Amino acid sequence: MKITQVNDRVHMATGTNVNWALVTDGDGVTLVDAGYPNDHKALFASLAHIGRRPEGVHAIVLTHAHLDHIGGIPAFRDRYPVPVFTGEEEARHARREYVEQITPAQMLRQCTRRAGRRWVGQTLRAVLPHLSMSVTDITGTSAGIPLDIPGGLVPIATPGHTRGHTAWLMPSTGVIFTGDALVTDHPISNLDTGPQILPAVFNEDEQSMLRSLQAISGLPADTVVPGHGPHLRGDLADLMGRAVARATNR
Repeated sequence: MKITQVNDRVHMATGTNVNWALVTDGDGVTLVDAGYPNDHKALFASLAHIGRRPEGVHAIVLTHAHLDHIGGIPAFRDRYPVPVFTGEEEARHARREYVEQITPAQMLRQCTRRAGRRWVGQTLRAVLPHLSMSVTDITGTSAGIPLDIPGGLVPIATPGHTRGHTAWLMPSTGVIFTGDALVTDHPISNLDTGPQILPAVFNEDEQSMLRSLQAISGLPADTVVPGHGPHLRGDLADLMGRAVARATNR
């Protein structure tokens, strides 16, 4: 696990090729995503690393319900039954009313390249034996309405990677947690580090993803904390424009 301090209220933790974030506000903490199932010990360790206790976590917010983002939630909530929030549509996905997730066959096809084989092995170690997981006790939220949780996070509808994907804006510090709507690196990406969308195998609707990036570009933020890769600072419209251009040209 690696911990990166984004600002005095936001830290980004990196587990098995995936990030989650810790937002502090006074004595309270909000977790943004929760890593893979077998990252759950690292999830607890990330709180200790920044001098916080799990009892101080008031809420978990999800960008989307893939296993690498919901995996630590069951272990955490077994001991600390905090509320979990995501967008209205993604709440249905989290409850597994339907599934939008890379399939085993699609994963196996990544093994034709060395980077793909390495990623598949790391992923299986991070997931097994938890191939099936849901979050049934979850609250759907309306886009654009701030939540009364540490950080005052605002859900932003960013469909495309999944149909209900939800980014989270922290207006007080100009940070946007983009989940997998926008990333900056991935083990099987053919692109250099920088603003980008994930490889096509992970995405439900890439045209919707690009429209979501254009919508994000007008938000009051200058720092991106993604689901994969290092965080970025800069003009948001420029970062989103670079991601759109790279997706269009790949």
